[in-house]
Amino acid sequence: MRNNPILIVHGEPNSIFSEILFKSYKNKIPEKLSRPILMIGSLDLLKSQMNILKYSIKFKSINLKNLKNLKLNKKIINIIDVKYSYKKPFDKVSDNSNIYISKCFAIAIKLLKKKIAFALINGPISKKYFLKKKYLGITEYLAKKTISKSKPTMLIYNPSFSVCPTTTHLPLKKVSKNLTKGKIINDIKNINNFYKKNHKIKPKFAILGLNPHCESIEKVSEEERIIKPAIKYLKKKKFFVKGPFSADTFFSKQNLVDFDVCVGMYHDQVLTPMKTIFSFDAINLTLGLPFLRVSPDHGINVSMTGKNKSNPQSLISSIKFFKKIK
Repeated sequence: MRNNPILIVHGEPNSIFSEILFKSYKNKIPEKLSRPILMIGSLDLLKSQMNILKYSIKFKSINLKNLKNLKLNKKIINIIDVKYSYKKPFDKVSDNSNIYISKCFAIAIKLLKKKIAFALINGPISKKYFLKKKYLGITEYLAKKTISKSKPTMLIYNPSFSVCPTTTHLPLKKVSKNLTKGKIINDIKNINNFYKKNHKIKPKFAILGLNPHCESIEKVSEEERIIKPAIKYLKKKKFFVKGPFSADTFFSKQNLVDFDVCVGMYHDQVLTPMKTIFSFDAINLTLGLPFLRVSPDHGINVSMTGKNKSNPQSLISSIKFFKKIK
């Protein structure tokens, strides 16, 4: 339904997220959407954090039972209140917030499964304390919680150019063993479906190699064993793919024009140049779930928490993204 809200899950409460949320509302970003936004988090905590950061935005507590036929005001923060016990509004990050974060996500997933909500934006979380090595990231956490049929894909998105790390948040020493032809093909299919549905185009893909200059001292490299066979298969299926490209020379101005998406083999191979080029003007999409999930493309940023100096652009871009998504 057209008026189903976009959910925002608070994420780690001791992070910069409340600050960039307040800045987004101060700039009236949610008012520009056709759909309303519904926050899931602690009303008391957010009010306390707002007082410290000196913002003035109205809240309205929303009852879950009345949500289906409720008209939400876009000028205020509509919130499903999740109780959270805290000592200080901004405290040290620990596993004390884990139950709170889990409850927020559980409510969001329930609303999304029932199609009462349209999509999900989540604040950053601590991988160390919340995920605790059980999941590589929220991408995998949500895939498990929603029992997705297809494997999820992480896409760092900007309207002009996007990147995908096939092995997401895996430590570098484990990349080679976890890289498969099937993962590359799955990512291309998920991204292709997203672009066809939301941009009405057949995207042009560049696929990077794993090794420097796409060469290896091993008898059979990952390029020969995994990447080239994946490219060959995808070309047969009529996807627009080229590669493998050497990562050290790929990110030229011309390639950013010639291609829509670059698929890399590991996180920093594609996210380092992406963040250098687009700074905060990129967002993290999870594709392959039963719903669309978006998050700002940064972490909890402990060093900036409570200082009112954080750049809200990635969250603003996350919200604005839904202006074009139906």
